[in-house]
Amino acid sequence: MSLSGKVAIVTGASRGIGRQVAIQLARSGIKVVVNYSSNQEKADEVVQIIETLGGEAIAVRGDVSKVSEVEALFSAALEQFGGIDILVNNAGAMFNAAIPDVTEEMFDRQFNINVKGTYFACQQAMKHMRKGGSIINLSTSVSGAMLPTYSVYAATKGAVEQLTRQLAKEFGTKDIIMNCIAPGQVSTELFLEGKSEELIDSYRRMNAFGRLGEPEDIANAIELLISDKARWITGQTIRVNGGFN
Repeated sequence: MSLSGKVAIVTGASRGIGRQVAIQLARSGIKVVVNYSSNQEKADEVVQIIETLGGEAIAVRGDVSKVSEVEALFSAALEQFGGIDILVNNAGAMFNAAIPDVTEEMFDRQFNINVKGTYFACQQAMKHMRKGGSIINLSTSVSGAMLPTYSVYAATKGAVEQLTRQLAKEFGTKDIIMNCIAPGQVSTELFLEGKSEELIDSYRRMNAFGRLGEPEDIANAIELLISDKARWITGQTIRVNGGFN
């Protein structure tokens, strides 16, 4: 079955992986709700690209760490497109620090966006998503490594993987699949920020191909998992990382 005509919400879609996912889904004929938290200019740019491709999209501001704004995001999607078939929980925050330097604010902000935001977006999906839908949550392959300064971020993504596993059966009663994508190091603004070229090069050497992943690599995996060819896959975390370990 074609993906054309389906409706997707992509959180954190104004840049990085979310931006590429939104554009790639639109190329498949999916109508896209481009969620952003602060950068309207970048979100509008994504919408313009999609419209140039002949697709349909709207930009909707919303901080996923606030339940009322998650509810408003889903309401906007329903009002504009009349239904929801796909949710990509991509919005995320990452503040790396050694344990003596982690502040309460850093801890709370990451858990509120990465875990709380994912959970309550899934709650809205349970209420409003049509049968036959797909949910993709974003984790990280760092959860399977032991890298310094990543403790809080990895903990949030470990929680996301468990939410995916635990909620999949509930969503199965509505014929909705839920899976988790765990990217390796991807060349995005979020990942590159504050890292030296020496450190980035060391991450390149950690996978089988000697390069960082690109947003397209993750978007390709997401597109596969929302297709009908993946309807028997649910509750799983897929490591999309070029063999990183």
